[in-house]
Parts: sequence; structure tokens; C-alpha cells
Amino acid sequence: MTAALARHEPLTDTPLQPTPAHTDARDNAIEVRHLRREFTARRGMLRRTPPRSVTAVDDVSFSVPRGTIFGLLGPNGAGKTTTIKMLSTLLVPTSGTALVNGFDVLHQEQQVRRQLGVVLGGDRGLYWKLTARSNLAYFAHLYGMPRDTIERRCDELLDLVQLRDRAGDRVEGFSRGMKQRLHLAKALLHNPPVLFLDEPTIGLDPASAVDMRRAIGELVPHHTVLLTTHDMHEADQLCADIAIVNHGRIVAQGTPAALKARVADQRRIVLSTRTPLNGVTDALRQRLRPLGVDTLLLQHTEDGGSDITVYCTDAARTLDAALDVVRSHDVPLSSVRVIEPTLEDAFLSIAGGRLT
Repeated sequence: MTAALARHEPLTDTPLQPTPAHTDARDNAIEVRHLRREFTARRGMLRRTPPRSVTAVDDVSFSVPRGTIFGLLGPNGAGKTTTIKMLSTLLVPTSGTALVNGFDVLHQEQQVRRQLGVVLGGDRGLYWKLTARSNLAYFAHLYGMPRDTIERRCDELLDLVQLRDRAGDRVEGFSRGMKQRLHLAKALLHNPPVLFLDEPTIGLDPASAVDMRRAIGELVPHHTVLLTTHDMHEADQLCADIAIVNHGRIVAQGTPAALKARVADQRRIVLSTRTPLNGVTDALRQRLRPLGVDTLLLQHTEDGGSDITVYCTDAARTLDAALDVVRSHDVPLSSVRVIEPTLEDAFLSIAGGRLT
């Protein structure tokens, strides 16, 4: 499949190359420096009050290495979509600079657009009365692709997004997941080096979301992907690097593992028994306090047993100490689980739990 993507001929005889002034960014597909976007808003129905300035993106900087997936996470209104619109030349930055594949979004907008494929969440962007194949063929002609390659390219992409068996069906009969996969195929028609995917799995059922994530994961290393999503599992699974955005600013950035490591104290050990843990919790608390463990939660289960949840940083030492205490009380354990912090834990903790 990936070989098929790489075989597509460029749209011109000479592939676009970054200008010499931009060769210092050759290792990064996207370079963003101090990007800012302000809007002017008026209040009141009659708009008699003085206009006020609203900052949607505030001094954002990041780089995306070629052939990787970079995630932008944040709540609604955090500035993710505004950032993508500036990088795709749909909005002009108020200040700052951005390069896409070496081209400046402000001064070389036509070249930038040639580098991009964009998938926005939602149903717009497809002709519902046309078939899946006709949609792709139509947009391929708009891209100026050679006629003798369009049919082959459509077949390759329909295979990629697993829609070959529905190629002759009208889009109006497609599920939301099928439409999103067709959106992805459309964005890949001209084999762009960079893809912007804005919440590509929003509103999809679990099976469709899995299909979409599979297709996205197979885009690298032949393509570079900038992904926005509210799905923490999706970001953890796909992204090599992540920036968390809130109120238009990047409040944290790193690999998924590095971000989760910032909330290592939210690691949990759950000791489950089929009998009540009378007297064990006090002994546990006393034994674990020297290890820096102060948080224990006791819950009684429906089968008459108990769960003790221990929050800790050092799982190995804490688990050994906890098991020694339980054994000394002759309490039989039915299960022991170590639950690592998730990206969602990190996401909420880094922004103080108030991502609004």
C-alpha cells in the first residue's frame, strides 16, 4: 500500500523544492515560530459597543520532523483549528512565521497549498450525488493530475481506505466513517508530503475509528501528519510528539511517554480480594508512608470483597510492601493490577484539570 502511494507522479515535470533560504528547515516538514492570530469581535446585537481583540493563537512555536505524526491536543476553542487554518493559508497570521515543507505560508501560499492534503471533521467537502470513484476522479482533475494516472490512483486510494467494494455507490448512502475515509483518500490524491487531519475520527463508531487510525498510521514515514484530536487513546497510539494547547498557548510538549511521566504519582496499584479487608488498610497506610504513599482508597465490591487502590510513584517497592502486609493478615488476593497513568491523566493534570 505505501509503495503505491510513493509511485504517484508529481503534478509537474519538476517537483517543487524549498527555496535556498529555507534549507535550514530541511529536517522538519513544519516549522512554526511565535505564531499569533487575533480577531476583532463586537459585542451586542446592535454592535454599538467598541470592538475588542480576541487572541485565538498566542505565541505558538513547534517543529514537526519529516515522516512523523505530531498531535495538537486541547479543548474546543483552544486554537487548534485556527493554527491549522493559518498553516494551510486559509487565515493570515497576525504575527510570527510558519514554513510547510520549506515554503512560507504568508509569502508562498500557492507553493504551500501544493504540499498539503487537508481533512476536516464533518460531512462537507464531498459531492453526495456522485459515487466514491467519481468524487475522487473529479478532484483529481481539479488537481491537474494526468488523465492516464487518475484511474490507477483512485483504485490505489480506494484500496487504502477499504472502499473499493463501494466505489460505485453514491456518497449519500455512506456512513459517517465511510465518508471520513473517503475524505482521507481525497486528501491523498496528489500525494502531498504533508497532511493536516483535524479531528478525523470525530463522531465515528469504534470500528470506524479503528479503521481510520489504521489508515493514518500507515501514512508514515512517506508523509508527515499534523493531527488534532480529542481522543487521548488515539493521540497516544499514533503521535510521536504532542503539544497540549490551552487558551491559544502551548502549555506542554513532548512524547506521549514523557507527558505521562509527568504524572507518575498517579500510578495506581489495585489489590482485590473476595473477603473484607478489616484492619488491613491502617496497616498498609503505616507501612507505606515511609515510601511516600499517603493515598489509599478502600471500596467494597458487590461480591462481598474489597478493592484497595494505592497511589504511588515507585510501583515495584510499593507493591512488595503492600503484598507483605496483606500476606501477614492472611487475606487471600483475587487479583493485583498496576495501572499506569494515561495520556488523559497527563492532559488534565498539566492544565490543572480546567481545560476551558
